[in-house]
Amino acid sequence: MKKYNRSGVLAKKVGVSSLYQDDGVVIPVTLLSLEGCRVVQSTKDLDNNRCLIQVGSGVAKNVSKPLAGHFKKNGVKPAQKMRSFCVGADFDLAPGSVFRADYFAEGGFVDVAGTSIGCGFAGAMKRHGFGGLRASHGVSVSHRSHGSTGNRKFPARVFKGKKMAGHMGAVRVTAQNLKIVHVDVEEGIIAVRGNNVPGFVGGWVSVSDAVKKAFSVKDPLLGIDVPASFADQQEKTGS
Repeated sequence: MKKYNRSGVLAKKVGVSSLYQDDGVVIPVTLLSLEGCRVVQSTKDLDNNRCLIQVGSGVAKNVSKPLAGHFKKNGVKPAQKMRSFCVGADFDLAPGSVFRADYFAEGGFVDVAGTSIGCGFAGAMKRHGFGGLRASHGVSVSHRSHGSTGNRKFPARVFKGKKMAGHMGAVRVTAQNLKIVHVDVEEGIIAVRGNNVPGFVGGWVSVSDAVKKAFSVKDPLLGIDVPASFADQQEKTGS
């Protein structure tokens, strides 16, 4: 049977900064703001022992009538951005539950997914890291080209997926195994090590427990061992 993890969160990329350790070592970090991340809806699938958790962040000023009715039905404020996470039945959460920064514990690892920065049309050297052609000995004008893309008479075509020049960026990228260096519960900030979080500053990213790392603490709300903790808070419309 497939294993389902707990829900992830939606966060806004604030920017990059540095943290200083007690021994003077400087650690580059990327700051992620939860922006009042909360559970909007929970749909159960008992046949497959799973749930679909819809998570929202930010506050939307204007929403369509169908979305307004959706938020009102679940008793939460209109969210600026929403995303769904498939979780196990044991990790079901009630609508209105608010995620705090300590949902992820310091020292844990997370996977951060977002849309990478678009770079337009790029050559093979920039897009794929090719070394280019020789600087002399017969090479003229085409020093930064990617060279041959096929063979001879057979197969007489270019294979699909061949690394060539083309549109670069503006795709969904997941940065895996990012270590959480610091969490600020009051400000709702999660600081992850490094500066490889995809996307522009101010963009939305999905943060979830790392699938390739094992890290467990006691969840105070669910009462079971999970990779971090969940804040027992409830948000109501107009509060």
